[in-house]
Amino acid sequence: MKALLFMLDKGVFRLVSWVTQLLLLSAVAAACYQVVARFVLQSPADWSEAWSRAALIWTVMLGLCLALRQGAMLSVDVVRLWVGTRTQHWLDVAVLLSCLGFFGLLAWLGGQMAWRVRFQTMPSLEWSISWVYIAIPIGAVLAMLGLLARWMEKPPAAVVGATQL
Repeated sequence: MKALLFMLDKGVFRLVSWVTQLLLLSAVAAACYQVVARFVLQSPADWSEAWSRAALIWTVMLGLCLALRQGAMLSVDVVRLWVGTRTQHWLDVAVLLSCLGFFGLLAWLGGQMAWRVRFQTMPSLEWSISWVYIAIPIGAVLAMLGLLARWMEKPPAAVVGATQL
């Protein structure tokens, strides 16, 4: 069972990584095209700005779950240094539950927002704007999965200089 979860974890986050990289590349390409079209060709494209914005929103939400999965988010560890080992565990649990609660709320509210604007379209792309807003609940759910996967993995403590955190 653990091997299946490991394979699923690696597969999902590898796919998310590829999608995130492609979205970021497409946002950069669209923004470069916009600059060339506007200042060189004197004929700005209306779709490139909307696409860049949408791709960057998706990139941020998907990149968030990747950063959480890898443990690459910034943390303030001062409190962990002040408390004992046993209290550190309970502090870690409290932080995990707080993050899961926040991302659960973000997923719920983001889903409601995406549902509420489903009939509104982006004029330049002629797509429903809910395709952009749905990045919020999808990213939040994937962030929760990344947090849980990182928690179950129990990575070793970070070492900064000669101090083990």
